Amino acid sequence: MEAKVSYKPQHVKPEFAGSVQLWLDSELGMKWRQGEFHTTVIRPLQVDKLIEQDVRRLSGGELQAVSIAICLGKEADLYLLDEPSAHLDANARMEAAKAIRKTMEVNEKSAMVIDHDIYFIDIVSDSLLVFEGEGGVSGKAVGPLPLRKGMNRFLEQVQITFRRDHDSHRPRINKLDSRKDREQKSSGEYFYAG
Repeated sequence: MEAKVSYKPQHVKPEFAGSVQLWLDSELGMKWRQGEFHTTVIRPLQVDKLIEQDVRRLSGGELQAVSIAICLGKEADLYLLDEPSAHLDANARMEAAKAIRKTMEVNEKSAMVIDHDIYFIDIVSDSLLVFEGEGGVSGKAVGPLPLRKGMNRFLEQVQITFRRDHDSHRPRINKLDSRKDREQKSSGEYFYAG
């Protein structure tokens, strides 16, 4: 398949010599400065507040935000983002997940996101690949599965149940062998049972 891919690696290194603005200009041209992309990606990730800073002096979270913006700003058929939530605080993680999802929806594109934050995955995903097997020995990918089905399959493997917090709507792990944990396991609903 011939496809254009935009990739954000797991470990982002501050290799660009110059300001964030120059880096964005060199990677994305004028696209980042205005319109829908500025509204849905640059501003929510607070990249617009970093434009005068030297790339080599950015914190891990700031570097991550700029790297996500650059990845999403490129013209591609498929977007690959490896651990985009790394180094981001809770609010920035939520904004990054929304920016990724909105960019894919608006541009009618697909993204493959690898991450370890359940809440991030909950926001950004429509479907999941669930990897089963023994790490470093053997394994297989199952899916893609709808989000709920994939999360149920994964959580059943690790014997953890999640409920949705009443106030924040974020996933919360049920205490092992609590009444809610036992109820969800007996119903087969490891992920957000009613």
